[in-house]
Amino acid sequence: MKERIHTMSGQYKSREEKRLAQQKKAKGNGKGKKKSFFAKAIISLFIIGIIGMLSGAGLFAYYASKAPELDESLLKDPIASEIFDMNGDLITTVGTEKRDYVNYEQIPPLMEDAILATEDNRFYKHNGIDIIRLGGAVIANVTNGFGSEGASTLTQQVIKGSFLSPDKTLERKAQEAWLAVKLEQDYTKQEIFEMYFNKVYMSAGINGFGTAATYYYGKELKDLELHEAALLAGMPQSPNNYNPFDYPENAEKRRNIVLSLMHQHEKISQEEMEQAQAMPVTESLVSEEAREERSIDKYQAFVDVVIDEVAELGDYNLFTDGLKVYTTVDPKAQERVEAILAGEAIDFEYPTRHEEIFQAGITLLDTQTGEIRAIGGGQAYGEENKRGFNFAVDQKRQPGSTIKPLLDYAPGIEHEKWSTYHQFKDEPYTYDKGTEVNNWDGQFKGDVSMRLSLWDSRNVPAVKALKEVGIDKGTEFIANLGLKFDEPLYESSAIGATPGVNSVQMAGAYAAFGNGGIYNKPHSVTKVILRDGETEVNVDPEPKTAMKDYTAYMINDMLKDVLQPGATGIYANVQGLPMAGKSGTTNYDKTYIAENGIPKNEAPDSWFVGYTTNYTASVWTGYKEMQYSLNPLERRIAQYIVKDIMSYVSQDIDTQDFKKPKSVVESPVEKGSNPARLPSDYTPEDRITYELFVRGTEPSKVSEQFDKIPAPKGLEGEFDNDKKTITLTWDYDDDDRKPSFEVKASFNGEDSKVLSTTSEKGLIVENIAAEGSYTFTVTAVDGEQRSEPVSVTVNVEGQEPEEDIEETPEGEENEDGANEEDEEENGEGNGDGENEEDETTPPAEDGTDEENDDDAGEDQGEGEGNGNTGGTGTDTNSNDDQ
Repeated sequence: MKERIHTMSGQYKSREEKRLAQQKKAKGNGKGKKKSFFAKAIISLFIIGIIGMLSGAGLFAYYASKAPELDESLLKDPIASEIFDMNGDLITTVGTEKRDYVNYEQIPPLMEDAILATEDNRFYKHNGIDIIRLGGAVIANVTNGFGSEGASTLTQQVIKGSFLSPDKTLERKAQEAWLAVKLEQDYTKQEIFEMYFNKVYMSAGINGFGTAATYYYGKELKDLELHEAALLAGMPQSPNNYNPFDYPENAEKRRNIVLSLMHQHEKISQEEMEQAQAMPVTESLVSEEAREERSIDKYQAFVDVVIDEVAELGDYNLFTDGLKVYTTVDPKAQERVEAILAGEAIDFEYPTRHEEIFQAGITLLDTQTGEIRAIGGGQAYGEENKRGFNFAVDQKRQPGSTIKPLLDYAPGIEHEKWSTYHQFKDEPYTYDKGTEVNNWDGQFKGDVSMRLSLWDSRNVPAVKALKEVGIDKGTEFIANLGLKFDEPLYESSAIGATPGVNSVQMAGAYAAFGNGGIYNKPHSVTKVILRDGETEVNVDPEPKTAMKDYTAYMINDMLKDVLQPGATGIYANVQGLPMAGKSGTTNYDKTYIAENGIPKNEAPDSWFVGYTTNYTASVWTGYKEMQYSLNPLERRIAQYIVKDIMSYVSQDIDTQDFKKPKSVVESPVEKGSNPARLPSDYTPEDRITYELFVRGTEPSKVSEQFDKIPAPKGLEGEFDNDKKTITLTWDYDDDDRKPSFEVKASFNGEDSKVLSTTSEKGLIVENIAAEGSYTFTVTAVDGEQRSEPVSVTVNVEGQEPEEDIEETPEGEENEDGANEEDEEENGEGNGDGENEEDETTPPAEDGTDEENDDDAGEDQGEGEGNGNTGGTGTDTNSNDDQ
């Protein structure tokens, strides 16, 4: 106890000291409490700040984790494609967004300065987020409410326009900032500026400054003036409100602010700013008339073909890829085709007798290249909706007789070296299964040449031609001309019973004839430039040899005849234009006619394909629904259209005739010879024709049909004054022949006339009443062979002339008792003559008769003879080419 007291007593010497020590200690404890409070407060605030920052960072991280990935395809917006004509002039744009893509290198410094001064002056200094600008925006948002002022950089605007909604929320702003930083890490500043430049909306449904320069000023970017560049740079803040067409006053105020900012950031001088601000906004804008013209969708039927063709080239989308497509369209030709279909400045009328509108599908090609110069999609095409039914390409109908040169005759020339004289027998005929083959006129002409078969569009020779050359060879031949079918062909295909074709296909096939046998696939596009402005896709198809030059030329030569008077293509003929062509008509079957009440002389389709060395025009006419038919007059409209187009495009240019190649020779042929024979010296002129042969196959043998036979001998004439007769006698030494003898007479040098044809070797001429000189000529005749004539002259003197000379009645016996049986038959004709067509009214074809054609094609017999003694019938042979 003492020890503890001692200890305590060692610390405090007295109670007073103890009390003072306790008071001093108490004062010290009070100051510590104050210091501890402030320390705790600071620590608490720091902790709260840390927690807030961590929470904000966590929330930011959370929002950022929900941000979409940087998808490069979304950074590149859909861009409308531009389509240009054959001259390089813009036709139209195709796509949901109107946007002319501009690469960074093509952006003028003036335009870049105006944009950066207005939207993001520190663009090249920040990393996607501008902290300084952000600070100012935070203060404004605290003071005036969230969303009152933006701090988005150009990079953030690219992100917002590509990936995010326009809503002003913390989540969207966090994602925008995060993606902006990532975008800056993955792309250069120039690439980001290029994205913004082409992405930004500029009112009126257009995007990008390049498009806006053309739309508002009709200029390229490099040609913009300062006040124009400033107006465009100010539009993205509120595109519709600053549209200078709609709100010129708003646009002017905004433009002047941009000019002030450019001056503030030392991009332009004070003087430049003031001069630009003084410019009226509307002074250099595109006129309203020009805008209206530009808004019209040109050449819709042709553009439809372009769209389909680009899609077939590969992984290209004309509506989104920003392509520049250079096409083959001739604006003048296309406009004329559209005018024809609209019924403007034409000399024919479209029928209106059916409920459905009459239609035509038209294709005009460059014969040498296969480039499509014009497309006619039909009447009223595109009025109701774009990309409608295009009758030039979507309507596929059987080709009728237009298939004949392609499938039947050209393969025969190609593989068998047929001449244009190659003979077919036009006769009653059936397919292998027994169905009859009919000609358009219901008649048969016997032996006919290939030329006549085409000229007159005979069906029986066409079927025989395909069968002779072989269906397989015919199928292969037309496949090389772009006519490839999934279904096999049959005998009836020879006259058009094939799968359906369109006008583009038929134009391409016929153009190969006019191009010397070289086939070019019909095409509407020559090249495509991708959105980078540099990569070029060349799409010109390679020409290919589809046939020998002799095949092409011989078809051309025959099809030129089709447009001559009396032929089936006369209504397409253009005076003075070396053109070839072929018509085609399809038929209904009897059941369909009966079920639908269709007149028997009406047809569902009418075709004509005409071509020169420059152009090929293919026209289909008819109705979308087959129950609406064409009468004979309406079927001519296809030819009228071809004539109009070909005369229009051929004016003021030189059109060369088809050039005969060295592989083809022309040779005279005696008509009716089979195989072909050269005419002899005795062949009558009207029995000689000129035809084409593949060199080396021309005829070398001479016909003997009209060779001279031995002439009569010992011809004498004796006058009997009492009987007033002259008796003629002669001999004939050729016992192998039994000719008849043609006797002619002339009086005092006048023209001779046939007295008689007799099988006897003498003739008594009666009623010699006048004195004078009588000359008699006797010619031996054996079939079509004739001898040289022999003559004798008998002088009669001392006779008194009589007023009338009594005629010898037909059938009366001569004094020698011979009955002139031959004379009874003379003068009748054989009724097997040519088809006497009206030169201005060609025949119908393919089994459908023209109106008032009941008498068309009747065989006409021609008789010649002397009225006194009878005459000889002269055959007009149906072999003659028409």
